Amino acid sequence: MTSYLLAGGGTAGHVNPLLAVADSLRDRDPDATVLVLGTREGLEARLVPERGYELLIVDKVPFPRRLNGQAIGFPGRLARAVSQVRTHIRTHAVDVVVGFGGYASAPAYMAARREKVPYIVHEANAKPGLANRLGAAGSAGNGVAFAGTPLKGSQVVGMPLRREIVDLDRAARRAEAAEYFGLDAARPVLLVFGGSLGAQRLNEALADSWGDVLAAGWQLLHVTGERSDLADPEVPGYAMRRYVDRMDLAFSLADLIVSRAGSATVSEISALGIPAVYVPYAVGNGEQRLNAASAVGAGAAILLDDGSFTGDTVRAEVVPLLGDRERIATMAAAAGHVGTRTGTENVIAMIDRALAAGR
Repeated sequence: MTSYLLAGGGTAGHVNPLLAVADSLRDRDPDATVLVLGTREGLEARLVPERGYELLIVDKVPFPRRLNGQAIGFPGRLARAVSQVRTHIRTHAVDVVVGFGGYASAPAYMAARREKVPYIVHEANAKPGLANRLGAAGSAGNGVAFAGTPLKGSQVVGMPLRREIVDLDRAARRAEAAEYFGLDAARPVLLVFGGSLGAQRLNEALADSWGDVLAAGWQLLHVTGERSDLADPEVPGYAMRRYVDRMDLAFSLADLIVSRAGSATVSEISALGIPAVYVPYAVGNGEQRLNAASAVGAGAAILLDDGSFTGDTVRAEVVPLLGDRERIATMAAAAGHVGTRTGTENVIAMIDRALAAGR
């Protein structure tokens, strides 16, 4: 019986691909032991037990960014975290470790090396995180979601996706989706969303330009986010929702998408072959812009700057695109080539190779 330890967490971008791989491993071999390593503070503390997996805890040890009192104590805290993971590996007779980035991954990689257990690295973002950059050198395999990701010795495996996305037949679900959102399945739909909390920049731009979208002959499905106080105009052809827990149906209805460019968002949209307009969130190290780069380069998407994205931008850039059905069809075809629905299987194939080599 094989024992797997999947390490990662903190954000949905790390937890969701981890859970996709965990589910497939468990489905393939119900007798296997699938464990998850994470922190008490991350999103994994709630999502992992809810999915039925045992969560093994490791201390959260942020890498110091400057020389201060925290930096002085960092080596000792990291050593304790590595020791915790080594104990987990021994206690559960772990055969292979799979890291998805985040605070849990760095000590997991170090512990696996010291216990002589093979480990795999998966990087979801086009700009690798520090933990995965450090772990890549000694791994049994490095997989990345996007072409061009600068991770040593990596191969493009895609993103492990939720089963409801992998199995989605958009055409077959379109009528159901239209009924669910109160829209017309026979008319094209622009889907706009910015994540569970929404994107104020996108919301403000659409608040100023939704009439132009409808005037172009399109319908609008606008997911504003739970914190939004945007008023619903309550007009035919415009479905506004604060939150949608059936994004599979939203995707089934979308003929074009305007959204942020988180790694999971770009991966899901590309895998489903939907053309997109990405407005990367202008914080951090510019990773969202990089996440969108392969789709933009393939002709599957266009990129617009967050800082200048307004209602006028929608009228100048998006509305003309809505009237160019030939270009949208070309973008959709390109999206089908740049995306993949086999990210989970590709990661599991890496795991199997690492196990075979180790044995």
